Amino acid sequence: MHEQGTPDATFGFGIGLAAGTQRNLKETDPDTLRDIVAVGCRHDMTMQVGGRTARVDNNRLVGIARTELLSVLQSHAEKVGVRLEFGTRRTADQLDADIVIAADGINSSTRESGPFGTRIDTGRGLYLWCGTDFALTEAVFAPVRTEHGIFVTHAYPYSDGRSTFLIETDEATWRRAGFDASTAKTPSDASDEKSLRYLQKVFAEQLRGYPLIGNRTRWLRFRTVRCARWSAGRTVLLGDAAHTAHFSIGSGTKLAMEDAIGLVEALRDEPDRASAFARYEAIRRPAVERLQELARRSQLWWDSFPSRLHLPVEQLMVAYMTRAGNVPLNRFAATSPDVVAAALEQYAGSPGPADPAGVTTWVLDRPMIRDGEHFPTRQIDHPTRNLVTVSDVLTDPWGDTGDAVVARARRALEEGAEGFRITGPPDRPALLTRLDLAERIRTETGGLVVVEGPAELRDDFAAGLVSARIDLVAFTGERTEEEGA
Repeated sequence: MHEQGTPDATFGFGIGLAAGTQRNLKETDPDTLRDIVAVGCRHDMTMQVGGRTARVDNNRLVGIARTELLSVLQSHAEKVGVRLEFGTRRTADQLDADIVIAADGINSSTRESGPFGTRIDTGRGLYLWCGTDFALTEAVFAPVRTEHGIFVTHAYPYSDGRSTFLIETDEATWRRAGFDASTAKTPSDASDEKSLRYLQKVFAEQLRGYPLIGNRTRWLRFRTVRCARWSAGRTVLLGDAAHTAHFSIGSGTKLAMEDAIGLVEALRDEPDRASAFARYEAIRRPAVERLQELARRSQLWWDSFPSRLHLPVEQLMVAYMTRAGNVPLNRFAATSPDVVAAALEQYAGSPGPADPAGVTTWVLDRPMIRDGEHFPTRQIDHPTRNLVTVSDVLTDPWGDTGDAVVARARRALEEGAEGFRITGPPDRPALLTRLDLAERIRTETGGLVVVEGPAELRDDFAAGLVSARIDLVAFTGERTEEEGA
């Protein structure tokens, strides 16, 4: 193995391993997992907004220092006879090998110099990685409002005496704070000290008096890497070299480890290199693309996070957990009943049913009174109000097309409309996007928002209601008793 860095040097701070990654590693390499967990730091998760805290008990999360993780992986590689060479940059062409596995990261020179059909999408928001010399007791998501705008930290412990602080903001806030200038002046091999000192004051409560530490810390925009092909000739890409997914779902290490597992299995089971590479990609690509889609939705949610700070923290936690469509509301209610009960109280004035399995039906059956009009349930068939139909099909509700839809919605309200009926294709991805678009219209215009979709997606509708994305639901493909008579 050839590594251009040295064994005791790495950039960044800690990383997180979710429960699913740990399960996959346990099945294929339990000894490595055991050593990772031994030096890692288990923790729960909290969200802090407006002086209140919502807690999700999930000590299956493990934070670990990057240096510790690399040490464990290097040790186990050496045990099975891998020869490690450090401190020298090698290209694929320089290696005398039947197979070259390129895991050279998001800036992969192997990928950029090869026929892999690379496409890179750059996000709107800005973020930086830093750390501090104390261990948080749990992961913390916390927004702070400043004179320039809102900054949000995602912070978590990764050892007995260290925590990672990932901080992000929108471009307008970043510019008002003068960080466009400090970023331009900071050398690529140095940290943006102006930003670190400013953010140290912003997050003084979360830092408990400790300073922020940089390690080539500077503002970045997240880049999502996709490749049309993961192999070419004798070279195959792995991890961030082949694909990336937004950090808000903690997936970089997960994807790289699971790539490695899949590649080893394919090389073991297939008769030749080409067949092995083809099988590796056939098995891994669907899982990667699914996670990239979840990450895309999560990234859009975080990019628009400040627009939700009017919500109570428990409702905001439900919005966070259901933001990408990967955690059903009833499952979250089963694992975090106190948080969901508080969110349901905020939504409908009652903590909801005792059985988490009944949450979706309970949510849809709640009444609503708006501007004097009483809706006996959140599911309607024939709204009595003057609603404008919105049928735009888009992928990014916060992009230029979303801006145009919101501007049109504002004009409609000025001209006498009372709200909006948002329609579109029946597939689930389209519905999830409609729920996001509905949230933006509802938040920015104040109009009543009804979203249409198939009844089999009831769980997504329920999550949208409790998360304050929508007001009412109109199921398609169903007839009322009166209509069926």
